[in-house]
Amino acid sequence: MGFLDINNATKAYGAVKVLHETNISVEEGEFLVLVGPSGCGKSTLLNMIAGLEEITSGDIAIKGRSMNGVRPADRNIAMVFQSYALYPNMNVEQNMAFGLEMHGVPKAERDKAVARVADLLQIVPLLKRKPGQLSGGQRQRVAMGRALVRNPDVFLFDEPLSNLDAKLRVDMRTEIKKLHQKLGTTIVYVTHDQIEALTLSTRIAVMFGGHVQQLGTPKEIYDNPANIFVAGFMGSPSMNLFPARVAVENGAAVARVGLADHSTVSLPFAPGNAMAAHDGQEIILGIRPEAITDEDGADRKSQAIHRIEAMVDVTEPAGSDTFVVSHLGGTEVTGRFRADVDVRAGQTFPFAINMEKAVAFDPKTELRIG
Repeated sequence: MGFLDINNATKAYGAVKVLHETNISVEEGEFLVLVGPSGCGKSTLLNMIAGLEEITSGDIAIKGRSMNGVRPADRNIAMVFQSYALYPNMNVEQNMAFGLEMHGVPKAERDKAVARVADLLQIVPLLKRKPGQLSGGQRQRVAMGRALVRNPDVFLFDEPLSNLDAKLRVDMRTEIKKLHQKLGTTIVYVTHDQIEALTLSTRIAVMFGGHVQQLGTPKEIYDNPANIFVAGFMGSPSMNLFPARVAVENGAAVARVGLADHSTVSLPFAPGNAMAAHDGQEIILGIRPEAITDEDGADRKSQAIHRIEAMVDVTEPAGSDTFVVSHLGGTEVTGRFRADVDVRAGQTFPFAINMEKAVAFDPKTELRIG
């Protein structure tokens, strides 16, 4: 049993089921991120934890106590919203203390809690200002502060950074990460941004179509996606996915892949793989951009680096890297090259492919097979 247990939780509106049987156990101090595209069920699940949405079937428990039928105010949770939800007529100090006041906390304790959290979030100079006098980043800090003063069992974040500009989102991600490391709080965080999910979480639940597609650590999700959706959704740029056929050559399994000039290359799978059992099968091969690179940029520790010559379609300088677009299996693929590599569109160039990082999917079921 975890600190927060979601057991076979479902949500339906009439005959339309928007969240299917969901099972997640969150340990105390974990940072769980629910990530997925719009309409996947992640915000619905968060609202069910908060008590803002009634559960259709199943059970949600916090610290072993079922929350079914328990009012939001009685769940000892705190929520940080995308819209900040600050009271415009109250200053920062009053906004942060309001929840404590509603719960009957004496003023001396309220003042002490607000002072502690304001110092932690470095917003002491803002305490007498109204929300209208604050920037977006400052308002988000206040919204977080209002949640922190409560000292709840679980913090719920509903896309809290989506209203901020790109640089401020990065800064606030860092602040939230520091805050979690310092306080060890239990957090459930909803986002559609997979970079937020990978950088903030201790575990990620990738959701699509009302189902949890995969639950795991950021490394597990990134390196070992359970299906084609997870592979394509997580990562920026996303994983390259292209058709190939498994063959056995000289006793070893290879992926036979077509090139733009209609020739075919063999990419041997890493030693110890079980892909020989799929000899002759059509597959979808998945390789991350960083595993398709220039020869000098390839992983020196890998035992499965394979060189191919391929036509360069587009180069995209990105400061620290250059993204190089080519075609494999009739599909556009992106490689991540070093920034100073002299590579140009229209030339045939050597690509180094790290097959230790390759994963294979069944094109019919879209599930990972190797």
